[in-house]
Amino acid sequence: MSRSAPASGLAQGWCALSALHGRIETHIERALQAGHDLSVREFSVLMMTLSEQHDGPGGHLQMHQVADSVVLSQSATTRLVTRLEERGLLARYLCPDDRRGIYANVTPDGLALLAQARPTHDSALREALQNAAKIAELAPLVTAVETLVLSA
Repeated sequence: MSRSAPASGLAQGWCALSALHGRIETHIERALQAGHDLSVREFSVLMMTLSEQHDGPGGHLQMHQVADSVVLSQSATTRLVTRLEERGLLARYLCPDDRRGIYANVTPDGLALLAQARPTHDSALREALQNAAKIAELAPLVTAVETLVLSA
């Protein structure tokens, strides 16, 4: 067997994973846009920010943490957060202890939109996974995702 065979298998696995991600993201994007005028990235930023939001030390996400959580550049994250802020869904403020740090919080309007959009997101995710499970090369990845959920 040549040394290129494992790399070829690895590349095929990566292509399948990429295809699964793309299918899921596209399906969720359509559902969120149609029902809530919200993109997948906007939903993710609101969810990540909310999951870290609480009173007390470390209870808010810094902008670089938001960027890391949605895998965007710092500048793309700033544009995304600005759009959410202009819609009244997110608020930024300076860290009281470090004036260089900027934090983000989900606003009451953002919380309300998340409550409305969460069932749409979850339903679209389930549908996308069910559809992908019917495709032979994606079925094992769907099983892996479902196994992760069960073990969490």
